[in-house]
Amino acid sequence: MVKIEGTLDELRALLGRAERSVAVASETVKETKKVVKKTKRKLSEWQRYVKNGANHIKFKRGPKKGRLDLAAMSKAFKRGRKK
Repeated sequence: MVKIEGTLDELRALLGRAERSVAVASETVKETKKVVKKTKRKLSEWQRYVKNGANHIKFKRGPKKGRLDLAAMSKAFKRGRKK
C-alpha cells in the first residue's frame, strides 16, 4: 500500500476527480449497452423440441436420476421427423 500525502488540491491534481471519472464511466456503459444489443433469431427445430416440457425424457434411477436423457430425446426427435 502506498501512502500519499498533500493538500486536497494536490491530491485532486494527482488522482483526478472521482465524481468526473464515475460520470464518464456511467456514460460509456450506457453507450455500449445500446451497441451490444443482441439480435433475436428463430430457434432451431431441436431447440424448440427441447424447450417443450411435454417432450422431456428423464432418467428414472441411478446417479443421473431427474436429469434429461438427451440421447433418448434425440432418438425420439429423429423418429418423429422421419417421413
